Amino acid sequence: MSLADELFIQNCRDIIENGISDEGEEVRPRWEDGTPAHTIKKFCIVNRYDLQKEFPLMTLRRVYYRSAIEEVLWIYQQKSNRVADLSTHIWDAWADENGTIGKAYGYQLGVKHHYKEGDFDQVDKALYDLKHTPASRRIICNLYNHADLNEMQLAPCAYSMTFNVSGNKLNAILNQRSQDMLTANNWNVCMYAALLIMFAKSTGFEAGELVHVIADAHIYDRHVDIVKRLIEKEPFPAPKMTVENITDFYQFTKNSFTAIDYKFHDFNEKIPVAI
Repeated sequence: MSLADELFIQNCRDIIENGISDEGEEVRPRWEDGTPAHTIKKFCIVNRYDLQKEFPLMTLRRVYYRSAIEEVLWIYQQKSNRVADLSTHIWDAWADENGTIGKAYGYQLGVKHHYKEGDFDQVDKALYDLKHTPASRRIICNLYNHADLNEMQLAPCAYSMTFNVSGNKLNAILNQRSQDMLTANNWNVCMYAALLIMFAKSTGFEAGELVHVIADAHIYDRHVDIVKRLIEKEPFPAPKMTVENITDFYQFTKNSFTAIDYKFHDFNEKIPVAI
């Protein structure tokens, strides 16, 4: 059984059986018909993924992992906020009149800051520190800039990566303020597992453990029955993920990753998305 499936099943059962509903409260998200999108939630779920053992790719339904990797490259490599720079249309609903998501996500990572070592953006500073001062406990990329929140189309959900070297392994903590479990959980896990692998290969380490901390892990009201059906399926073993031997972070593409023997269950249900 894939660990990604095992944790997803455990998390969703816990939310459904023990979670708290926000029914009756004022909520921001709306369904397409304008109805408030309420959730059942659990506070602070923590999942650990050992990338030495397997790449955390769900098999309960197909996850288009290359599209997920393209999104994390859009944020961390291109440092873009233009939705047209993505081949998927995931961010289209949040685009402004200029076709951007405002000063959000990749925009924040492209801003240069002054350090004693020179001027770097957050990504290049993290890569520099991993190569030159790997024992540092200050290697962080953070997207949650309060000064720019009012100019973001959506406040970042997955907002920081804290990198930490232990021996020859590069580990990271992904902090996420909010998680739509059905639509985004494994998508985000794949994104940042791939990012950790790319950072490790670019700085001379092995990818170690990705720890995913979710402050508000929720299932939307119109997703509950879909999730119940999904988690009753029997997961397949995790596929093997092969990654091209690249040592420059800026040379990776979504096609640098290939899942071998990826088996997954058919999933034909339409998932309504709250915005």
